[in-house]
Amino acid sequence: MPDDEMRLIRLAQQGDPSACAALYGRHVDAVYRYCYYRVCDSHLAEDLTSEVFVRMVEKLDAFEARGRPMLAWLYTIARNLVTDHHRKTAPAVHLPLEDAEGLPSDGDWDLSLRVARTLQVDCLAAAMRHLTEEQRQVILLKFIEDRGNSQVAQLLGKTEGAVKSLQHRALTALRRAIEREGCYEAAV
Repeated sequence: MPDDEMRLIRLAQQGDPSACAALYGRHVDAVYRYCYYRVCDSHLAEDLTSEVFVRMVEKLDAFEARGRPMLAWLYTIARNLVTDHHRKTAPAVHLPLEDAEGLPSDGDWDLSLRVARTLQVDCLAAAMRHLTEEQRQVILLKFIEDRGNSQVAQLLGKTEGAVKSLQHRALTALRRAIEREGCYEAAV
């Protein structure tokens, strides 16, 4: 864990609101993306992200780094909240076309590109449900968060070799799931 982050955590544990705000600013985008790609709903992802940081503040005094970054702890909170949400709601979550603006964009898209992107997201979300929790985490961290193997290993508490192996199995399973969903062409 970086020294400056540990300093912020200590200050936040002592009740410094600016340190809490700095930790929030550092990690909010990553937590939001994690939640968004698990629930495919921008408003729900915002609510879950807010709840992650409410819980961070509530439980910060009990936080111990143990050699792992704070983001690993925040991902654990987010994963638990997403799991609770899925238990309480219907298993199928679809991204309506009007929510396509919740996706990160690379500029203005015309309608046909938006529709294609929505179909790809729907296909990917359906295929991701066929993966194990660990496989989903590796895919999200590696390809959505664009993190390296060492960062993913640190966040998941695994070795880099285990991450590489898990990534290989996850990509193989994801390819099979995409083919099973019948949307291979839309996802390519």
